[in-house]
Amino acid sequence: MSLCPKPSGLVHNLGAVPSLSFSNSVRTAVKGSDAVVVIAAASVFKENALPALLDPAVHDVVVKLGAIAKPGTLGGSANSLTNANPGRVFVGVLPDTLSRYNSPTRSDSIRRVIPAGDLGSSEKATIILILDDPSHYTAAANAVGRAFPEYTAKSGEASSLKVTIVAVDRDGAPIKATPAVKSTVAATRSVARLVDMPPTDLDPASYAKEARAFLSGLKGVRIKEITGNALLKQGLNGIHAVGRSAVSAPRLFIATYNPGRGASGRHIALVGKGVTYDTGGLNLKISGFMSNMKCDMGGSAAVLGAFKVLVEGKTKHKITLILCLAENAIGPAAYKPDDILTMHSGKTVEINNTDAEGRLCLASGVSYAARVLKADTIIDAATLTGAQMVATGLAHGALISNDEELEATFVSAGKSSGDLCHPLPFAPELYKGEFESAVADMCNSVRSRTNAQTACAAQFIYWHIEDTGVKWAHIDLAGPAFPKNRGTGYGVALIASAVGSI
Repeated sequence: MSLCPKPSGLVHNLGAVPSLSFSNSVRTAVKGSDAVVVIAAASVFKENALPALLDPAVHDVVVKLGAIAKPGTLGGSANSLTNANPGRVFVGVLPDTLSRYNSPTRSDSIRRVIPAGDLGSSEKATIILILDDPSHYTAAANAVGRAFPEYTAKSGEASSLKVTIVAVDRDGAPIKATPAVKSTVAATRSVARLVDMPPTDLDPASYAKEARAFLSGLKGVRIKEITGNALLKQGLNGIHAVGRSAVSAPRLFIATYNPGRGASGRHIALVGKGVTYDTGGLNLKISGFMSNMKCDMGGSAAVLGAFKVLVEGKTKHKITLILCLAENAIGPAAYKPDDILTMHSGKTVEINNTDAEGRLCLASGVSYAARVLKADTIIDAATLTGAQMVATGLAHGALISNDEELEATFVSAGKSSGDLCHPLPFAPELYKGEFESAVADMCNSVRSRTNAQTACAAQFIYWHIEDTGVKWAHIDLAGPAFPKNRGTGYGVALIASAVGSI
């Protein structure tokens, strides 16, 4: 199921992918299913604790499987054939205890126990989520959605699997799938599909077409693009330099939503790094390190999805989406080490690493948001540094902010949405020296890769808006956006949740 129409001439989804829907009734959802998956904390499967949701024979099987499966620290699973209907039963047993840095939704464990591969031969499967709190539904449903990615280029027999999600509390009372739950899951799956697309199919021009199609039909949204050499006229030299050697011209994609009457008076800009492929430029990535660089637009995918969720939810804030789209290609026109760029902020940057290209794009985007669009709060997202995975791992995005309250908002939103993030130091006075240049205001890459590299990369971006007075948060999502070579849509739920609570 794809919510994004295919751009003309492109070939995607050669085999059909599982569809996903919601039900507010277990009985309705299970009817006609040939497989049922019951997911709950370990304590729910204890004697007399499991609510009576299924026929007695199937209920007994679920209880026995729950006793067999060992949750460990990350979750466990078990399954069995039955003589009843449905004929296949799976359980996902989640750990009862979690660390304080994990999400109480247990979303990562839910994703782990979904038997996506084992459901391939089914035609209709129902996934029953037994939740501790109704507020956990978005994160739990998103975890299910991530187990069934939308993109595939595999040929062969098309999948006919239809997956229905239904949620109840520990007493068996239904939890309604709200429009926000449905919107977040759909947007997350759709932008994850973009991350998975081949880079020749998703170049800057086709990405812009995909984004327009994705946002079509949203009321109150206006879109414009600044493309190719027009970027130079707007002072957006960073994006232009990175993408000028590619066949598809670089561009700034801008979508603005104005809520009209009842607006909060706030203007929040969501800025995403959209490098559709990163060769490293003339500082060419060595063997093995270029593979999977189609994911380098994961930050732009996150803000694109979050923008749609916020607009569909009729946010009270004015929201502007800015996608910095470029392909970091090599060729006669490529920008070079030792070049000096005058950025949109007016500051000059000596290029000492053409593979530190994302920050040039984002610095242009955030400066445009602050100076031209007059946003008072800027949130940027990017697969910016491999060091992020060393610092905060594959489950937590790295968060850097100049505002303590905004930082706390994002940490809280991460735990509630399931898209976890963890703060790194914001300390300009400690990091600016890493970018010292003899001939320009700064270099674009650090001198020492052992000195808080992820926080330093964020500092470079902030340097270009530090004089504007905006509130700013940066999310480096290199790990959680693309673990195990598949896009996750990480950041959609995080950003939408955080902005929704501002």
